[in-house]
Amino acid sequence: MEITWKWSACGYNLLGYQSTEEIIEICKYAGITAIEINSGFTNGKTEKEIEAMGKKYKLSGIELYSFHLPFSPDDDIASLYETKRNEAVDRLTKIMEQASLSGSKVVILHPSTNPYCMELEGFDRYLVQMGKSLERLIPAAERLNLSIALENMLPGIDGDRFGSNPEHFTIFAEKFSHPHLGFCLDTGHANVSFPSDGPLVFFDAMKKYLIAFHIQDNSGDRDLHLAPGYGLIDWKAIFKKMAEIKFSHPACIETPPFGPANHYKYSADLWKKMFKEIDEFILKI
Repeated sequence: MEITWKWSACGYNLLGYQSTEEIIEICKYAGITAIEINSGFTNGKTEKEIEAMGKKYKLSGIELYSFHLPFSPDDDIASLYETKRNEAVDRLTKIMEQASLSGSKVVILHPSTNPYCMELEGFDRYLVQMGKSLERLIPAAERLNLSIALENMLPGIDGDRFGSNPEHFTIFAEKFSHPHLGFCLDTGHANVSFPSDGPLVFFDAMKKYLIAFHIQDNSGDRDLHLAPGYGLIDWKAIFKKMAEIKFSHPACIETPPFGPANHYKYSADLWKKMFKEIDEFILKI
């Protein structure tokens, strides 16, 4: 099987390090050539500092392809409260500006950040609210030379939540199709939504619009963020599908290394071991 993509490390698992230089040193040693960053990399920095950070990574051969937007309860673009929804859009637009300055090309966005049951609250209500937010966010992305990738969500405690069902993404594609809007497949979320074949079902619903991946494994009952092969996902089928669509962007391994950390700092050897094991795992498929 031809691997048409390269791997990206999850920035949330690199924030324990003290500086850009330290992260670059870890990445070079481990053979990491891309990182999905987030606002933890840009908060408190001036525009010039963000640009300088992005240039440091680029000159070191490390691509900052994707940027995960915040997903706290206050960042809900499908909020049923107009004041909260507008505040979220304003805040996310400013962070998209930071993502653009860093050199990122894709921003990962949750369709909603609330955990409530979609059947009870009403899918159409959420759809209308997200649509109003995208009317502002998509033009902002276009202006900033970014693409928005909507990510599939975990289900709620009492049923589907907005964005946790593959049918939702079929509707998103029909309603909001735009060159600067695509999807991010989170394999772990999909496996909890539909254990055993969830990632494949979501892949088929998203494949025409896939611009990002969160690659992670689990047992199907909870979100564990394990590296491929440590859980129950059918990776042979997933990687085959990725190759079939010739996915050529960095695919984010959204897991920490499997081993002890010191204040959220994993050793360079553990980072290297994780990516080496993933490559070896694919070769055995």
